[in-house]
Amino acid sequence: MKIQQSTFHSDERSLYGYHLSSHRHNQRKPSVLRTLPIVVLVTCVLLMSSRGLWAQTIDTMGVGIRGGMNFQDAGLPPGEKEDFEQFDVFGFIDVPVGWESPSGWNTHWRLNGSAGVLRGAGDIGFITEITPGLAFTKHDWNMTLDVGAGGALISDWKFGRQDIGGPFQFIAHGGVSFHLPGNVTVGYRFHHMSDATIYGPSRGVDFHMIEFSYHFETG
Repeated sequence: MKIQQSTFHSDERSLYGYHLSSHRHNQRKPSVLRTLPIVVLVTCVLLMSSRGLWAQTIDTMGVGIRGGMNFQDAGLPPGEKEDFEQFDVFGFIDVPVGWESPSGWNTHWRLNGSAGVLRGAGDIGFITEITPGLAFTKHDWNMTLDVGAGGALISDWKFGRQDIGGPFQFIAHGGVSFHLPGNVTVGYRFHHMSDATIYGPSRGVDFHMIEFSYHFETG
C-alpha cells in the first residue's frame, strides 16, 4: 500500500509539473501574437503604398517570394540543434540616394520588409522583418549585391531542442541577385537571425534562401 501511495503522489507531481510547464510556455506568446498582425499590416501598407505616396523619392520597388533552410555545416557557429525552414513574401524599395563609382557600380539605400512562416522540429511560428540596407548594382552584369541589418518579431521561439530566445530577433543578411528579362530577378540570400543573448543563452538560425521577385521603376 505504501508503494502504491508513493507512486500515486509521484505521478501527481509529474502531471502538475507538466501542466505548470505548459502554462508557462503558453504565457510567453499572447502579447506577441496580438502585436504580430499589426506589424505585418503596417509593413504591407508601407510597401504597397510606396509607389503612390513616395513616387518622387523612390527609384525602384519590388515584390517576391523566398524560401530556404539551414545546413549544419554552412552557418555561423555553434550551429543549430534542429532543422529549420523559412518561407516569406517580401518587398523592397530603393531610394535614389547614393553614388556611382567609376567602375560602374551604382550604390543606393534599400528598405526591405517581409512576412512569413518559420518551421522547425514540427513547430510553426510566424515572422515579420524590417531591414534597411545597401544595394550595389552593376548594370552591365545585370547583377545586384545587397546587405542589410534590422529586426524581426516571431510568434514562437521554442522549436524542439532549440530555444531561439524571445519574440524580438536581430537580423543580418547578404545576397546576390541577377536581373532577367521581363523585370524578373532570381537571387540567393544568406540570412542570419539571433537574439544576441539579450534573453540569455540561446542559439540563432542561419538560412540559405532562394528568392524570385518582380521589380519595376516608379519614376
